[in-house]
Amino acid sequence: MRSTWTDSRLDDFKTSVDARFDDLAHRMDAGFARVDGELRDIRSELGALQRTVIQVGGGVAGAILVGFLGLIATQI
Repeated sequence: MRSTWTDSRLDDFKTSVDARFDDLAHRMDAGFARVDGELRDIRSELGALQRTVIQVGGGVAGAILVGFLGLIATQI
């Protein structure tokens, strides 16, 4: 059985393909928006972690410095 492609059938096919690509584009846009939001959250969490590491590191370094200064002061 052979089917013929009339102009009307080709127009229907084109409309169907266009609709499917439009749906795909919409789903991709929604996915990209979700990923962008998640990346923003990750960046803010990494920034908070970086501040914490710097504060803890600075506190430890300060404590070590004070300890060394105390040791030196007791030896003089």
